[in-house]
Amino acid sequence: MGDETLGIILAGGRGERAKPLTLASADYIRSKALIPFVGRSVVEWLVESCRDQGIRRFYVIAQGAENHSQIKLVLGHGERFGVEIHYSRARLDRYNVGSGAATLHNLEQWDLTGRALVLPVDSVFEFDLRRLKDAHDAAVTVASVGRTPEEIAGKYGVMQTSPDGLVSGFVEKPTLDRVHRIFPETSLPSSVRTLPTNAGMYLVDCGRLRLAARNPEMIRLAQQRLDWGGDLLPWLVGRGLPVAAAPIDRLGDLGSIADYLATLGDVLGGRYAWMRKAMGEPTSADPPYWIHESSLRTKDSVTGTTLAQKISEGSVVIGPAVRIGRNAEIGPGVKLRFSDVGDGVDVDEGARLSRTAIGDSAVVGPYARITDSYVGPMARVHSERDNPVRLVHSAIGEAADLRPGTRLSGVSVYPRLRVPAVTGLPTGTHLTSSDDILHWI
Repeated sequence: MGDETLGIILAGGRGERAKPLTLASADYIRSKALIPFVGRSVVEWLVESCRDQGIRRFYVIAQGAENHSQIKLVLGHGERFGVEIHYSRARLDRYNVGSGAATLHNLEQWDLTGRALVLPVDSVFEFDLRRLKDAHDAAVTVASVGRTPEEIAGKYGVMQTSPDGLVSGFVEKPTLDRVHRIFPETSLPSSVRTLPTNAGMYLVDCGRLRLAARNPEMIRLAQQRLDWGGDLLPWLVGRGLPVAAAPIDRLGDLGSIADYLATLGDVLGGRYAWMRKAMGEPTSADPPYWIHESSLRTKDSVTGTTLAQKISEGSVVIGPAVRIGRNAEIGPGVKLRFSDVGDGVDVDEGARLSRTAIGDSAVVGPYARITDSYVGPMARVHSERDNPVRLVHSAIGEAADLRPGTRLSGVSVYPRLRVPAVTGLPTGTHLTSSDDILHWI
């Protein structure tokens, strides 16, 4: 296949941190690959962005019957995307114990040689594949994102690199004090230096990695749990195999609700050039927003006027960085900014949404105030003018039902729960069952 680069998608994770976004019900978890994001699933964005950089063959490493079937229903064998997609064999799932072990076992199973780009499905990326290819002739080239010591402290692992870009060591989620001790130049008052952190994307030499995997010690490790960042990369560096770091432009984490919403704001705000282009021309350039034409034509049930009319007359205000999908009904007096509204959503009179995602076919009642929150598909927010619902930093699961007067801050509600008018729940509360609700009322 000459200079062909393959795509290997690590899609077996369960998405625990992103609950309730990844839940269809309290006991049914979706693949992280199918997290809805700006009108498509994450894995669709991933395949399309790689395809546009020349990757035409993909290998998906899934885990478990549900994970396999869910992803295959979305991607098929790649026909819709103009690519070729293969899947890991379900009978070999027992070998997929960690992202590193899953990669090594399946490289051998598929008999892959040459170069491959290994990608997770809980992030979106802005990257140039050519820059990764040109960075270094290494067994693994780690895509890196520069972060300040304050961003790194307690959250990200840091790579120690030589001037030629080779990785010499890893520091896993150091405290701020430890960052300054290991990298003393970052503690200088005038320092604005960033340090390279692992983005979770790897350009690998399949042949050299397969050879390393035949080391008896590595064979033993891969039979236990072997992750890329914490296990495989340090082992490779410790045995003298060349591991390089190469910067990419941007990484957006989708692994938690807070990270999901922050990345959503960055994408809608234009900080991901490829995704901005893929979204097509905006309906308005100043402020920038995207509204599907079917939603512009949809009349609301209060005034009988279309969304296009209400925007024109100023009774609906669409602020910057808003996307509205198909057949959404937007009532008079609605204000939206930095938000994503899915297909078939009803946003009723006087509601205000800011830095919020609303899933397909959800209903947001009159005068609701929702900020920095996620409302899942088919959820119903029964707000009223004199008894509005207020949500801040909260996540409402699929088909959940909130009664008028509910006030939540930093609370997660699991799918299909009926929540009475509750207020005063502590930040960090997870309502996972009717028993949890009874506890608080």
